[in-house]
Amino acid sequence: MVMWFILYAAAVNLLSFAAAGSDKYKARRKKRRIPEKRLWLLTWAGGSAGMLAAMYLFRHKTRHLLFKAGVPLIFALHVIIILYLTLQ
Repeated sequence: MVMWFILYAAAVNLLSFAAAGSDKYKARRKKRRIPEKRLWLLTWAGGSAGMLAAMYLFRHKTRHLLFKAGVPLIFALHVIIILYLTLQ
């Protein structure tokens, strides 16, 4: 069970990171972008660490207050949930 959770978390965070990087790449080249809804879905689905890393590595979505405040809050929530589940 724990192994499946780790694999899921790794996959969704890599996907989240790649999506944000791809969106930044597309933004610079004025190509069709990834919808913000999809980026939020990946973040809420457990990819908050990947999205947070991508935001600061690629400097993507850091001017958007909703992303700037929301992604770290979701990341903190994910950490709290993981700690709660593992310390029981």
